[in-house]
Amino acid sequence: MKKLALIIGTLALPLVSFAQLQNITNNIITPLGTIVNALIPILFAVALLAFFWGLVKYIFGKGEDKEQAKKTMIWGVVALFVMASVWGLVRFIQTAVGVTDNSDITVPGVKKP
Repeated sequence: MKKLALIIGTLALPLVSFAQLQNITNNIITPLGTIVNALIPILFAVALLAFFWGLVKYIFGKGEDKEQAKKTMIWGVVALFVMASVWGLVRFIQTAVGVTDNSDITVPGVKKP
């Protein structure tokens, strides 16, 4: 298994050394960003549903179910808080650095002689 990881790492080394190529950025990073951007609202919705599910279980539950419902509501609120905080920090850093969603980032490269 270690040999396989070493072989894959060695074969992937040119991808790292040629990181300034636009094909890698367009073929790997852009689709990955699209997937992550699609998952963010879904994760917010799941956390909100977890909170409301805990609320419904608390209202209609009895005894031991109420304790589990409280935990579900607390974890739903914690998940919402963490996701909103990270989202806010990312937006703040984007604004502070001057990077917007539509701005092109120029990758430094080596000039050919």
